[in-house]
Amino acid sequence: MRLLVTGGTGVLGRAFRPLAEAAGHKVLAPSRADLDLFDPAAVGGAMPGIDGVLHLATRIQPLDKMGQPAAWTGNDRLRAEASAILVDAALAAGVGTFIQPAIAFVYPAGQPATEDTPIGDVPVIMRSALAAERQAARFAAAGRRGVVLRLGLLDGPGTGHDQPSPALGATLHSLDAGRALLAALAAPSGIYNVCRDGERISNQRFGAAAGWHPVH
Repeated sequence: MRLLVTGGTGVLGRAFRPLAEAAGHKVLAPSRADLDLFDPAAVGGAMPGIDGVLHLATRIQPLDKMGQPAAWTGNDRLRAEASAILVDAALAAGVGTFIQPAIAFVYPAGQPATEDTPIGDVPVIMRSALAAERQAARFAAAGRRGVVLRLGLLDGPGTGHDQPSPALGATLHSLDAGRALLAALAAPSGIYNVCRDGERISNQRFGAAAGWHPVH
């Protein structure tokens, strides 16, 4: 497949790209200077010949800014506004697959959760992740493959966390996240939790659908 990857130099992009290339995919990962994700004309111009889009671009803030919604404006725009522009362009160009990472912490706290668990009120800084999910669902509703991966908190290379934080209920090694993105290229449309085995948030649906299992 010929893949357009946003955020190719981020944690997810660095984990995914070598795996995708080793699997025979052609990865195009333009930098911010090369492609303005908020320019519909530029994004549309990047789509011809693309088979799949992976929107990995984020601007995640450090933990000391978790309670400052204003600090997350750039990340919110990437998840909501840029996702909509990418989906519009991908639909217009006949792209077959759109993959959107999201976050697993949208379920009520302290309870076991699957993808069928209702989502309650989420903090302001998480709402844009749900907006991005809706764009992937719009892509799927058009008869294409739209996949959302609700990722646990990442640890491992590039994350700043050497060890997982199991109390959170959903964790994921960055290299397993890269493997999950690769597996998602062949997964049916839908929303999938992606985290370590045996945590509060279940990963069983993605394992059954894509044959993915964490190894770290």
